[in-house]
Amino acid sequence: MAWFKRTEKGITTPTEEKKDVPKGLWYKSPTGKIIDQDELARNLWVSPEDDFHVRIGSKEYFEILFDNNEFKELDANMTSKDPLGFVDTKKYADRLKDVMAKTGLKDAVRTAVGKSKGNDLVVCCMDFAFIGGSMGAVVGEKIARGIDYSIKHKIPFLMISKSGGARMMEAAYSLMQLAKTSAKLAQLADAKIPYISLCTDPTTGGTTASYAMLGDINISEPGALIGFAGPRVVRDTTGKDLPEGFQTAEFVLDHGFLDFITPRKELKDKINLYLDLILNQEIR
Repeated sequence: MAWFKRTEKGITTPTEEKKDVPKGLWYKSPTGKIIDQDELARNLWVSPEDDFHVRIGSKEYFEILFDNNEFKELDANMTSKDPLGFVDTKKYADRLKDVMAKTGLKDAVRTAVGKSKGNDLVVCCMDFAFIGGSMGAVVGEKIARGIDYSIKHKIPFLMISKSGGARMMEAAYSLMQLAKTSAKLAQLADAKIPYISLCTDPTTGGTTASYAMLGDINISEPGALIGFAGPRVVRDTTGKDLPEGFQTAEFVLDHGFLDFITPRKELKDKINLYLDLILNQEIR
């Protein structure tokens, strides 16, 4: 019975020897399924229990898409300024410093070029962790430069959107990026270079109103939120109840705004299959 009763009194364990369960070992999906974080990472951040696609950033997408995770990042040190001297709950300049320190990112998008299944691919990927993936002047400029690189080197271009929309702290500077990126994509089309737009959770606001819906093909991951205004705003504006599944990738696909939905495990293969077909080259 010593297993169940303490036979020796006065036992104490020094604080430094006490074992705590480290935080972040488990992930709970919205459906209540719990999975070990290491297993989740091995499964490309998709819950095997319910196929829920966890939000990931540029680091993870580059690992998925580039062969051996080898790539060259373009314009890696470009950072945002504060031309308006904007202040809300804190100064925009201070907010930028804080989020850079917290995330290790320079802004809400990273652009890289590398081999994907043996062929060159330019990937421009947004990071929601950086001020909600908001689109400011740096985001627009890095996308534009990524497109320029694609045109110059005749390399297909992939845009991965994950954004809450335009960055309010840059006001009109932010809104100008819609026209800027759209014009650059027109140049990409004139050069007859393929452009794939991948919408991930969430793709909303000015992002949806510009480059996210201008792909030669527009694709998505399962369950992603895709729309211009959020469901609550649409409901309050129209005064009507919304259909079930409104603005999910599946709903958007049914209504003609997407070409197909692909699970993350098949993302690399599906993207390269499309490129092989449209470029009339041997299937890899």
